[in-house]
Amino acid sequence: QVQLVESGGGLVQPGGSLRLSCVASGFSFSGAAMKWYRQVLEKQRELVAEIQGTTIYTNYADSVKGRFIISRDNAKNTVYLQMNSLQPEDTAVYYCDTRIYEALRGWMDYWGTGTLVTVSA
Repeated sequence: QVQLVESGGGLVQPGGSLRLSCVASGFSFSGAAMKWYRQVLEKQRELVAEIQGTTIYTNYADSVKGRFIISRDNAKNTVYLQMNSLQPEDTAVYYCDTRIYEALRGWMDYWGTGTLVTVSA
């Protein structure tokens, strides 16, 4: 059973930093691309950052380039999102995501339950 569990959210002042973690289980983590999304209230989820499995290629939304860093530790089945220079507009629920190919159902997206990041003075 695929499971993604995020942690590390909280309240931080503008200019501060947080590191989010997502622990994965139930699939072959090392080869899987992992993504961080965020969502504000009823708005559409926004892709924040992604990291491939074998190549460690990374990609970022323009709004977070130079401030956020995505990384992974395959030995711990964990993907991280280091968030620096946080601004109020970064306030959102942050979700971990992966897409896995299943023989009977094809490509399936799996999400964690999210962790809330609030940037406020």
